[in-house]
Amino acid sequence: MERTNAEVAPRAERVPGPGAAPAGRRAPGGGFAYGAADEERRRAVRRMKATATGLLLVVALVYVLAKWAGASGAGGWTGFVAAAAEAGMVGALADWFAVTALFKRPMGLPIPHTAIIPTKKDQLGQSLGDFVGENFLSGEVVRRRLRSVGVGRRVGGWLAEPQNTDRVTAELSTALRGALTVLRDSDVQAVVGEAITRRADAYEIAPGIGAMLEKIVAEGGHRRVVDLVVARLHDWLVEHGDFVMSAVSGGAPGWTPRFVDRKVGDRVYKELMRFVTEMRDMPEHPARGAIDRFLRDFAADLQADPDTRAKVERLKSEVLRRGEVQDLITSAWGSVRTMIVAAAEDERSELRLRVRAALLSLGRRLAGEKRLQDKVDGWLENAAVYVVTTYQREITSLITDTVAGWDAEHTSKKIEAHIGRDLQFIRINGTVVGALAGLAIYAVSQAFGG
Repeated sequence: MERTNAEVAPRAERVPGPGAAPAGRRAPGGGFAYGAADEERRRAVRRMKATATGLLLVVALVYVLAKWAGASGAGGWTGFVAAAAEAGMVGALADWFAVTALFKRPMGLPIPHTAIIPTKKDQLGQSLGDFVGENFLSGEVVRRRLRSVGVGRRVGGWLAEPQNTDRVTAELSTALRGALTVLRDSDVQAVVGEAITRRADAYEIAPGIGAMLEKIVAEGGHRRVVDLVVARLHDWLVEHGDFVMSAVSGGAPGWTPRFVDRKVGDRVYKELMRFVTEMRDMPEHPARGAIDRFLRDFAADLQADPDTRAKVERLKSEVLRRGEVQDLITSAWGSVRTMIVAAAEDERSELRLRVRAALLSLGRRLAGEKRLQDKVDGWLENAAVYVVTTYQREITSLITDTVAGWDAEHTSKKIEAHIGRDLQFIRINGTVVGALAGLAIYAVSQAFGG
């Protein structure tokens, strides 16, 4: 009988969660209130109780009639019927006691090991939590189950279907738009500005600029810039010759004659024109070589000279801390957010097309490459094992704490409403099996003792 109780109790503890009343109401004391579905279950339990009790009354009546018939000389068959009915009554009463003892004290008597669910609710919850932890939340069980599922292969096959990829892309776009909408621009701008400034302060830019400049000079990439500058300078001199001559003449001493000043200004202008024209037209002009040497030396100083590097760092800090630069950094978030939201909303945007193509490619690879499947499965297994082994106690405590918070009386009634109808079949089976066993025992005793 104790074994029957132990087997039934865990099953009873399992029921209140998913079978809770539709309204999800709580009764006073932490138990569950009854909904319409619970009331229907209780009516079904009462009907089955009436059936089991009716069967007990039937075998009791059969016993009385068989005894009366036997006393009246009806024949030897009455002994068999009486023995079967008597054993049926014993079986029915024993199983009635066992089933009733799960939920309350039979006839209110303080019999030990009765009212198991109300009195041992917390222990049952703890046992259920330990059972789940040992048999469902162990690392080996989780790993073996995930390996048998083949998550990587299944996900790959699912993603390889274009309609599924379209659905995932749309959901990702919706999630991205939602996240960007929830984020406050001021908060993100502050974080972005602070992150960029901190990163720029921590990173010395002079060596990188020097290396890049050295490579540009070595490859001759700066020559196009020199060509452009010299050409623009030549054009400017052509357009502003009078200005140049006036500037030279204006800077001459006051005691020099005017014609001498004009002569000097004209001479200086012509020399400038000749110099700039030759520099523009002669790729091997000495001035170009001087520029090359200057840039090479400056690139080397940026990488190796402490003073030059320190000056560049001071200049970088001054530029970063200017209000205009900070405003530009923080305002960049608004432009980026607008661009991302627009791309996420447009089904034909480059962003969504690239995401869709990437998902399709990933799905096909996952569906066809065993090595990639094993890698993905390994990641999932390791992650799942880490979660269940690290947080096993927290997960099982959800079960034990929830059960401990239930009111004992209401919990017992709730569980009985869910499984009581099935338990009444134990009483019916006990009556039938008891009767058959009693009949067999009486028949054997008659055969060997008669």
